[in-house]
Amino acid sequence: MELQINNNEFKLEHNGHVILSHSASQPLLYVGVGDEDVEMYRGNFKIEDYLIERIKLDVLSIQETDGATAINFGDKVIATIKIVSDKCDISFEHKDSDLNRFFIRLNSSENEKCFGLGEQMSYLNVKGRNFPIFTSEPGVGRDKSTYMTWKCDVDSKSGGDYYNSNFPQPTFISSNMYFLHLNSTAYADFNFKNDNFTEVEVWEIPESIVIEGGKDYFELLEKLTALLGRQPELPDWVYNGLIVGLQGGNERTFGLLDKTLDKGIKVAAVWAQDWCGKRFTSFGKRLQWDWHFHNEMYPNLPEKIAQLHERGIKFMGYVNPYLVDDGDLYKEGKQKGFFATKHDGTDYLVDFGEFNCGVVDLTNPQAYEWFKNDVIKKHSIDIGMDGWMADFGEYLPTDDIKLYSGKSAMIEHNHWPVLWAKCNYDAVNESGKLGEIVYFMRAGGAGSQKYCTLLWAGDQSVDFTLHDGLASTICGALSAGMTGVGLSHSDIGGYTSLYENVRDKELFLRWAEMSAFTPVMRTHEGNRPDTNFQYYDDDDCMTQLARLVDVYTMLKEYIKELVAHNSQKGIPVQRPLFLHYPTDEKTYEIQYQYLFGSDILVAPVHEEAKTQWEVYLPDDEWIHLWTGKEFGQGTYVIDAPMGYPPVFYRKTSAYAATFAEVTNKYGSK
Repeated sequence: MELQINNNEFKLEHNGHVILSHSASQPLLYVGVGDEDVEMYRGNFKIEDYLIERIKLDVLSIQETDGATAINFGDKVIATIKIVSDKCDISFEHKDSDLNRFFIRLNSSENEKCFGLGEQMSYLNVKGRNFPIFTSEPGVGRDKSTYMTWKCDVDSKSGGDYYNSNFPQPTFISSNMYFLHLNSTAYADFNFKNDNFTEVEVWEIPESIVIEGGKDYFELLEKLTALLGRQPELPDWVYNGLIVGLQGGNERTFGLLDKTLDKGIKVAAVWAQDWCGKRFTSFGKRLQWDWHFHNEMYPNLPEKIAQLHERGIKFMGYVNPYLVDDGDLYKEGKQKGFFATKHDGTDYLVDFGEFNCGVVDLTNPQAYEWFKNDVIKKHSIDIGMDGWMADFGEYLPTDDIKLYSGKSAMIEHNHWPVLWAKCNYDAVNESGKLGEIVYFMRAGGAGSQKYCTLLWAGDQSVDFTLHDGLASTICGALSAGMTGVGLSHSDIGGYTSLYENVRDKELFLRWAEMSAFTPVMRTHEGNRPDTNFQYYDDDDCMTQLARLVDVYTMLKEYIKELVAHNSQKGIPVQRPLFLHYPTDEKTYEIQYQYLFGSDILVAPVHEEAKTQWEVYLPDDEWIHLWTGKEFGQGTYVIDAPMGYPPVFYRKTSAYAATFAEVTNKYGSK
């Protein structure tokens, strides 16, 4: 990394590529003043901005002292650049407190590829589009050309768009072998639409920007995760089988568990999200957001959990950082003054869909300790839970809400999921259960990496649509991996069922096929379990599911090694093809195939009514998992009947014998 200065012009280069530059004709920075209008409805945000003023900044002087270069942009901003080896830190000091808009331009070209920005569900290569960074509900449909998205927009403002994400992050990796991380939690927009430059907009003068180069993608990911943190390893028990999402109380939940086991399906854990009780809304079955076990639905739950443990099966629940206003814990928290309020001191309640909740103020150290100790530890860990869904985190409102920290909600909003992740992490770590308990989250932000034991892809629609169905979870896992979150999974069969959109057997099994080649396999009954297909209602499905779960467990040692590598080096478990084949231009175009570690290539069937599937194999010696046939580089049409997704392994893999065992046991005839 090298900074070259010529009078009042400069450029930052890495390995011959100019990352950013400034000249009189092509300025680096712009600042301005804007007035935003933000409207939230049930986690969906409509954001508009009126830019009052935008000012091009000229360099007044450049001064080099003590290994740093201070660049004075007139009476507006001072940028200080420090370079150590391949890392460049650019810190900013603003001299005009009225400024609340900041723009920086990076050099680019038409053939550059960029990846990351957190978990992006629609596009892996973000070049050519802009991506606002503001955590929110992703939306239902997420494709403005579809009826589903239109209908959801009209009925509940919930259709979403390609950029909406539970876990956006102001970080990307460039094919020019550098990453950029914006050190700010303010609303930002990364605009990659121009062939010649990328413009990053931030709604504050940011603290700093970090740019770091590397020799390849592996080195970049290792450096990025060294900066932001790395996920801990998963507990050993998760690899022992399926995490079954069941609910309805003791009799139904544990009765369905027995039915599942009787059909030969290996079960690692029972996940009963309604352990806390339930309520009914027009959206479907919801939970009683009062995080302790429900005595009527789950009497003697701690004893039931202990009995499961004796059978070698774990138990998981559910929790989120909001409390319903008719619950016991809400009353306790309100009495202690632990909720965010309006600026006049009155209650601030958020509509979560026909019920209202208080926002536990995680910026208040006492409120944070209360939720960590008296909610998570006391009511989940202490009764023997082995994990939970740590849901939500995106809903911090921005209008008239007062936080203990004194910071504006617009600044805290993107930071909120990180605080929520840390609260869960601290509860588990302080209890001495790190490595034994796993919680999975959908919301996140920069810094969630070290606090999020497992990512989950959120509430996909129960269909094959590219932007919100099965395929979107592939893109989401790959993009999250390129920003340092390498452990991800999804609800088998999807979650959101609205209008006439319901889950069928084909979708469930195709989703299960893919999930057998992810770090964790877990089912979910969905928001409308009574009208959607459930695996336990179909004997043939249970037989096929048992086979897929068995394949997953046969890969246990291989998956454990991948998970350990993610924890040690930040290399994701599910990887884009170009990570291992960077000189193959075709691999950069592929976002619905992935490498499961270095040795398995997976091409999930993500369209309905398909029994053959086109697959691209990069330059290597590949063995088809189900037939044992050998393939070289090229594009092939592969037979893919139900239960046999296109999966290949490298002939020279150290685990080739393990993969061959799968072929021998479950291969096609």
